[in-house]
Amino acid sequence: MIDTFKAYLDKTNLSENSKSAYLFAFRQFSDKYGTVTKKNLTAYKVWLVDNFKPQTVNLRLRGMNCYLESVGKEKWKLTFVKVQQKPFLENVISEADYEYFKKSLKDDGEMFWYFVIRFLAATGARVSELIQIKVEHVKLGYLDLYSKGGKLRRIYIPATLQEEASQWLGSKRQDSGFLFLNKRGDRITTRGISGELKKYAVKYGIDPKVVYPHSFRHRFAKSFLAKCNDIAFLADLMGHESIETTRIYLRKTATEQREIVDDIIDW
Repeated sequence: MIDTFKAYLDKTNLSENSKSAYLFAFRQFSDKYGTVTKKNLTAYKVWLVDNFKPQTVNLRLRGMNCYLESVGKEKWKLTFVKVQQKPFLENVISEADYEYFKKSLKDDGEMFWYFVIRFLAATGARVSELIQIKVEHVKLGYLDLYSKGGKLRRIYIPATLQEEASQWLGSKRQDSGFLFLNKRGDRITTRGISGELKKYAVKYGIDPKVVYPHSFRHRFAKSFLAKCNDIAFLADLMGHESIETTRIYLRKTATEQREIVDDIIDW
């Protein structure tokens, strides 16, 4: 069954990290309960709630729900547990640190990594989507992705980034294929990107906690709302199923909250 599920996952647009997490959940369930029945699924959920944080519980449940989809048993899907959201965003790279990071990479001639963070922060792409971008998409100015249900998500490449990236590609004489390749000429992995960004954060004296691929997607959302207060449009750009997911970007970061409190409270 695990091989069949893996084959099903390979046909989806899920990131490699998600596929691994879903397979782990299925293996964990199988080792603990064996046969997939409604009773065993409920028991698995109860066990997860008793032993893990809500985010982990929901990740494992998403994995099992994905398996149920793969075998046509959607009616058995498990409901997620409620995650208590903090009243602020955590570990989001600030605009100042983002600008400093960009400048440092450019000054050091690290154009590959400069464009990695530029594309993440200027398009709102997930890292799994970033590595799908090709030269042809830069020329078009967008990348179209289709979800498993056939829903279209268009990732726009802003004109300024399109022009700058075209010049970079021209200097490398690359006129086709994936943008972000490793030293062997293969498409770089999401893990490879995460690891290298941490190294550069340390090198430039930026808190590594705020330097990870998804942080730049958060930066995109925060910066977008600061200039265009259209949360419905942002939800579409980010590929969120529900606008409620996008509302978190209306919150301040903990640092922003602190600055406002220090600025206005003098009593």
